[in-house]
Amino acid sequence: MDSDTTANGFEQEAVSETAAPAAARFRDHFDTLLPTIQQEWPELARHTLEATRGSLDTVVELIARQTGANSEAVKEQLVQLVTRTGESAHQVADSLRPLEETLETLIDELNASLRPRLEKPLRERPLMTLGMAAAVGLVVGWLLSSGRRSA
Repeated sequence: MDSDTTANGFEQEAVSETAAPAAARFRDHFDTLLPTIQQEWPELARHTLEATRGSLDTVVELIARQTGANSEAVKEQLVQLVTRTGESAHQVADSLRPLEETLETLIDELNASLRPRLEKPLRERPLMTLGMAAAVGLVVGWLLSSGRRSA
């Protein structure tokens, strides 16, 4: 084996190693990518794309056949599309993280301040609490049963 063949062998392994995750990511994001794919290649019917079930190779073959484009160029374009979609998702997640932390803090504060106010009357008057729960149950049961009779 000469050095060119060995180098080519390594190149093919590297391409196949990166192609597998790209194909999996493509399949995972296929539903969200469909509108963008249709916008890029409007001559493709949605049901034809959906029939590929998110297979990157099948979509590449379909686009290349329908448009006459080079399949390698189409594949590269689709992989870039998946990468951009993933980056956008990360940006959205990063922008929501502070909001999530603020919401968790507010929930913890509400739990700390509101729970004692609710628990105290319930513990002081357990019979009244049971009576109110029973009354609410009866009213809800009556409403549900009367709804069934009229239908």
